[in-house]
Amino acid sequence: MSDATGLNPALEYHIVNSLGWNNLRPLQQAAVEPVRSGADCLLVAPTAGGKTEAAIFPLLSEMVDANWQGMSVLYVTPLRALLNNLKPRLDGYGHWLGRTVGLWHGDVPDGERKRILRDPPDILLTTPESLEAMLVSRRVDHHNLFRGVRAIVIDELHAFAGGDRGWHLLAVLERIQRLANAPIQRIGLSATIGNPDQMLTWMQGSGAARGRPARIVSEDVPANATAPEVTLDYVGSVANAALVLSRLYRGEKRLVFCESRAQAEDLAYELRQLEVTTFVSHSSLSADERRQSERAFAEARDCVIVATSTLELGIDIGDLDRMIQIDAPRSVASFLQRLGRTGRRPGTARNALFLAIEPATFLRAAGLLLLWRAAFVEPVVPPPAPLHIAAQQLLALALQEGRFGTETWRDWWGGLTLMDDASLVLTFLRENEFLVEDSGMLFIGPRAEKEFGRRYFMDLLTSFIADLELKVLVGRREIGSVSPLSLAGHDKAAAKPLLLAGRAWRIESVDWNKHEVLVTEDHEKGKVRWPSAPIAEGFELVRASRDVLLGATPEVNFSKRSVALMATIREEMGSTVDAGGLVLSRGAKGITFWTWAGLRANETLLSGLGYPDGTAADNLSIRLPTEISIEDIRTADVATALPVVSPEAVEGLKFSAALTPGLASATLAARFVDRLGAVDIVARPILVLNAID
Repeated sequence: MSDATGLNPALEYHIVNSLGWNNLRPLQQAAVEPVRSGADCLLVAPTAGGKTEAAIFPLLSEMVDANWQGMSVLYVTPLRALLNNLKPRLDGYGHWLGRTVGLWHGDVPDGERKRILRDPPDILLTTPESLEAMLVSRRVDHHNLFRGVRAIVIDELHAFAGGDRGWHLLAVLERIQRLANAPIQRIGLSATIGNPDQMLTWMQGSGAARGRPARIVSEDVPANATAPEVTLDYVGSVANAALVLSRLYRGEKRLVFCESRAQAEDLAYELRQLEVTTFVSHSSLSADERRQSERAFAEARDCVIVATSTLELGIDIGDLDRMIQIDAPRSVASFLQRLGRTGRRPGTARNALFLAIEPATFLRAAGLLLLWRAAFVEPVVPPPAPLHIAAQQLLALALQEGRFGTETWRDWWGGLTLMDDASLVLTFLRENEFLVEDSGMLFIGPRAEKEFGRRYFMDLLTSFIADLELKVLVGRREIGSVSPLSLAGHDKAAAKPLLLAGRAWRIESVDWNKHEVLVTEDHEKGKVRWPSAPIAEGFELVRASRDVLLGATPEVNFSKRSVALMATIREEMGSTVDAGGLVLSRGAKGITFWTWAGLRANETLLSGLGYPDGTAADNLSIRLPTEISIEDIRTADVATALPVVSPEAVEGLKFSAALTPGLASATLAARFVDRLGAVDIVARPILVLNAID
């Protein structure tokens, strides 16, 4: 290397001679000193920016130079597939220095887990749920296993932070830190995010309050980099999208993102009918099926892989030529992740082709690209009021330690804000015998055994609820799983085939007790469904779509079809927008208030109005009764309003049984509110159209 890297000399030797690198990448070089200093670090770079090595190379250097012993580094990701993908690479890095790497998640055989417990590796690749399982398992001496942990790498931090899994992970880390009896360095890896400072503070957990040193290391796209090639097209149907893909970019490797599993299956089937070599990857395919697809795609050339957001994260599927987006992702951050999959080879540019299926998704794509061109990236906001996770943590601690003190339980979380209101939760748990007290100590009670005790308290290990799905089997081989919705009214003689892994399957039998479907391959196109709910789009994205209707046009390439559609949409929806303010359209049957603010802001406004009879909201508008006046809207109490939460939604909240109904409802309502968006609505001028007396 031309300059000293600051890494261990043996590691530097192998980087040059084993990897063949002349230099570290800019992010990797910039991260060496901060990571080796022991500071908490957030490493931010576009996809394929070398973030894993930026964290692991300095940690390996410190591990050897400071002679760390035992399991000293944890590496956490949100996906098992990503761990599987990383394992061979990190094995090689560790081998250079005589250090070992282990893998522990739900698919790892029991024999391998026992080997890890007998001889812990220096680096353990795992998930938050597996860490929780190790802490509460009676077969694991967690005090001994975690006592030497010095650092944790949190890959795809943004994917954790935006949901309950992030809070669960932070809480688990605080408990591990107490077992280690020393501060644990935290290193987060993330693609571009809109609020890195806040994310770093959040990731630090209790360390932020204690003033632990913290650094952000980021790598932006170089100013002289080739501009991405982005094109927006409208095709009108999945079949047409397949036809376009079959004719474009022949001989190249193409990654196609879809916004749902059902859409991915539909497109993959249509591509195969056009004799395009096609692979599929999404969360309802079996792990083996996904691995086969991803491996085959990585080794092939003239082919397409159709995927959902599962391939948005850092799984290595080789060099790509093209990224195609069906419809539009829900955030600029997601688009940046996907765009970064391309342009990795020298002399190639990042590129994206949008193929919109419907006018509504075409408009959303245009709005998203408008934000992207303005360099906007959404902030990642952890869910507020995670009281259900606080309940899970109290019960998990009782399993972990066997008991804990009524006056000392807070010590396990070191002041983590997650547990600020946990005393309210603890009172309910004690009053309802989830926990029982004896001599100042709390133990697992009979109600917890009843609610969560099945399968060794497995229900307590994860912070999310997975929908019921049935395994689809060809003989003994599992293809994937489908929702019962795909089998509703199943009659073998009359049922249409299933569509899974891009192929059609005839249903031979359904075993509802075993949750299994036996199938054989068919040739008639099948169907498949999974549960779906309305998606609340962000305020900025919806407002950007409004800006497009008002004439703003993103600086990307437009096909002739998309130019024509843009003109049609602006004409047909022109009455819903006005540059002077928000449009309120009065009619004999009610009012349509075109807020263009997103579902959360609209629901918050409805709550501030007291939910008058006959109201409804979506991402673009609110339906109101005729008696609502502009003054009513102006004076709506959006500062304290909370959207109403349905009983079904409360039942769907994980660990809701461990909260009072009021706390469970408040937990959900607090994360569905958008006060800033609602305030913007009531503060803007309102223009009345189609007024009636």
